[in-house]
Amino acid sequence: MNALISSYEPLQRLLEARHHDPFQLLGRHPSADHAVVRAFVPGAASVLIHGTDARLPMQRVEHSDLFEWHGPAEAVPHRYRLEAHDGHGHTWEFYDPYCFPPLVGDLDLHLFAEGRHRHSHRFLGARSLSIDGVDGVLFATWAPNAERVSVVGDFNRWDGRCHPMRSRGSSGIWELFIPDLAPGELYKLEIRHRGTGAVAVKTDPYGRWFELRPSTAARIPPPSTHQWRDAGWLTARAESDWLHAPMSIYEVHLGSWQRDGHGGFLDYRELAHRLVEYVKTQEFTHIELLPVTEHPLDASWGYQTTGYFAPTSRFGDPDGLRYFIDYCHQNGIGVLLDWVPAHFPRDSFALARFDGSPLYEHEDPRRGEHRDWGTFIFNFGRAEVLSFLISSAVYWLEEFHFDGLRVDAVASMLYLDYSREHGDWVPNVHGGRENLEAIAFLRTLNSVVHEMFPGAQVIAEESTAWPMVSRPVEMGGLGFSMKWNMGWMNDTLDYMHKEPVHRQYHHNQLTFGLLYAFSENFVLPFSHDEVVHMKRSMLDKMPGDDWQRFANLRLLYTYMYGMPGKKLLFMGNEFAQGREWTHDHSLDWHLLEYPQHQGVQGLVRDLNHLHRRVPALHRHDFDHEGFAWADCDDAAHSLLAFTRRAGDDLVVVVLNFTPVPRNGYRVGVPLPGSYEVLLNSDSAYYGGSNAGTGGHRHTDPVPWMGHDHSLLLSLPPLAGLILHRRRY
Repeated sequence: MNALISSYEPLQRLLEARHHDPFQLLGRHPSADHAVVRAFVPGAASVLIHGTDARLPMQRVEHSDLFEWHGPAEAVPHRYRLEAHDGHGHTWEFYDPYCFPPLVGDLDLHLFAEGRHRHSHRFLGARSLSIDGVDGVLFATWAPNAERVSVVGDFNRWDGRCHPMRSRGSSGIWELFIPDLAPGELYKLEIRHRGTGAVAVKTDPYGRWFELRPSTAARIPPPSTHQWRDAGWLTARAESDWLHAPMSIYEVHLGSWQRDGHGGFLDYRELAHRLVEYVKTQEFTHIELLPVTEHPLDASWGYQTTGYFAPTSRFGDPDGLRYFIDYCHQNGIGVLLDWVPAHFPRDSFALARFDGSPLYEHEDPRRGEHRDWGTFIFNFGRAEVLSFLISSAVYWLEEFHFDGLRVDAVASMLYLDYSREHGDWVPNVHGGRENLEAIAFLRTLNSVVHEMFPGAQVIAEESTAWPMVSRPVEMGGLGFSMKWNMGWMNDTLDYMHKEPVHRQYHHNQLTFGLLYAFSENFVLPFSHDEVVHMKRSMLDKMPGDDWQRFANLRLLYTYMYGMPGKKLLFMGNEFAQGREWTHDHSLDWHLLEYPQHQGVQGLVRDLNHLHRRVPALHRHDFDHEGFAWADCDDAAHSLLAFTRRAGDDLVVVVLNFTPVPRNGYRVGVPLPGSYEVLLNSDSAYYGGSNAGTGGHRHTDPVPWMGHDHSLLLSLPPLAGLILHRRRY
C-alpha cells in the first residue's frame, strides 16, 4: 500500500469504505495560500477539475482510485465539475458532491431527536433541491449505529465506495447532496455497522416511490404535478359535524376489487372512475382502502408495510393516487387509509435491524417481536421512531388528502402481554401490563391529526374493553375519533350462524351490545377479516337452504343499518359474494347475473340511501338520545323492535329472526300518527317472498310496551321492517 495511505489512518478508512465523514478528506479544502481537492472515482484512469479558467489535471494516489490536486485556491470554484476518463474513450462529467455544505438544518435535527418532528419526510429520504444553481438530490437517513452509509444506485453501479454520506454527529443522521440525478432513478442505502463491520443494502425508510415488487429499490420521486380540485371538499370537511353525519364505509382492497381483461391490476386512475361510479350508485359515503403503503408480499394485503411514505407501485405512481382521492372528493366520497403502526415485517431489505442493530424495533424480543405474526414491534419509547410514525401519518393526510386513518391492531399496541405466554413479557415501570409508551404515542398521534387536519378521523381497530378509546386525550382517553365494535360484530355473527330454532336461547347476543353501545363512538364492521381464513363468506355464514341464507343476510344488514353506529362493509359483502375473499383475483361480479345477488345489492343500496336521507338513522349514533328498545324481551319468538329518533324524526325497526311469519304483531310507539314502511327486506324486489306489512300504517290508541299508542303489523319471515313516521 502507498506510504501516504498507510501512514494516514483516515485516508485508509476512506479507501476501505468505512469512514464516517468523507468530507474530511474529499472535496475542496482551501488554506491560506492554496487548496487541496480530492476525489474518489472508481473506474477512472484520469480526472480533471473544471477550474475557474482551465481544466486542472488531478494526480492519482498510487494503488488507489483516489485523485488529488494541489494549487491556488482561486483556481477552483466553490462548486466545480469533474471530468473523468476511463482510458478506453469513455468520458463522464459531474459536479463533485463533496464540494457542497451540510444542508439538513439544526432545528430539524433537534425536533427529530426529541420525537416532535411532524414533517421528518421533508428532510429525510430523497429530496430534489437546487443548491447555488446546481440541481440535484439531497439524501438523508437515520442510522446512529452505522460506521458508514452510502447512497447506491444505477448512477454509481451500486458501488458503495462512490457516494459515502456525511455523519451529522450524535443526531445519527447521515446526508449527501448528489448533483445531476433525475427523478425516477433507482437507489438504496448501503450501511456498514460500526461494531461488526457487516454491510447491508437497505431500502430508504422515507422512500416515497418504489419500483414494482418483487424489486425493492426506491425511486427518486418527481415533484408532484397534480392540480388539486378538492378545496371545497376540504373546507366542508373542516366545518362538518361528523359525529352527527351519516357514514357508511365501503372497505376495498384495490388489487382484487376488479381487474383488467387479462387479470392484471387496474391503475389508480381507472380504479378512480370505476370505483367512484359504483360507490355513488350504492350510496356509500366513504371508501376505506386496505393499506396502499408499499409492501413486498401481495398475500399480506398491505399489512406488512415496508414503505411508510410510499403508495404502492402496483397501481401506478404517487400522482395516480392523488388523482384517485381528488376524484373521490369531487364526487362527494371520503377516503380513509388503513395504516399500520403496530408492527413491520422482518424483510432484510427494509426496516428490520436497519443500521445493523435494533433501531426501529425494540431490542428486547419480549417487547420487540410479535409471536403470532412473525413481525417486529416499533420501539414506541424511542423519540426518532415517534418522529417517523407521526410524520408518516401526517404525510398521508397532508400530501394525499386522505380523510382519515384506520389504525390497525391497536389492541396489540396497548398490552405488553398481548398474545404472549407467562414469562414472555416485561411489565411496565409500575408492574402493569399496559404499554405506556404506545399509549403515549397513540395520544400524540390523535392530538396531532385533530389539530392539523380538522374533520379528519382516526379510527381504532381495538378488540378489547380498553376504556375511553374514542374519548378526548384531555379527558384521559386515547383520542381516537371512533372505534370498531368488535364485540357487537362477533356476537351478531355468532347469533346469525345459528339455526333459527336455536336462536331463542341466544337472544342476549343481539341485545347485550346496547349495554355499552354509547360508551364509545362505534363503527359496526363486517370487514375483510370476517371473510378469510376459513371463516367463509357472509352468505355462507348464514344457515338454511339458499332462500333462507339470502333472507338471513338481508335481515342481518337491515339489523346492522338500524342499529346505532357508523357502518362498514367489505367489498363483495354488498352483493353476497359466494366464496371467501382472495387477494389474487377479482370479486365474482358475474354473480350479479342472478336475481338473489342483485337483490342483496339493491337492499344495501337502499339501506345506504335511508341511512343518508333519514336523520333518525344517523343523527344520534353515539348517544342514548337516538335509541330506545320497543321490544327486546321476546326471545321465544326471536323478535326485536326498537326506535331511532332525531327530534321529531322517528323510525321504528322491527326484526323477525325466524322463518315463521308473525301476523298481528303489536309494537308500542312514542308518537301517534301515520308510519310508512320505508323498507321491507323480504320485498320481492330484494329476492324475498313479499310478505308482511307494506305501505302506511296508522297508530291505534292501544297502550303497549309503556306507550299510549301502538302499531299492528304483519312481520315477514327472516326479515326486517323499517317504518318512518310521517311528519305533518
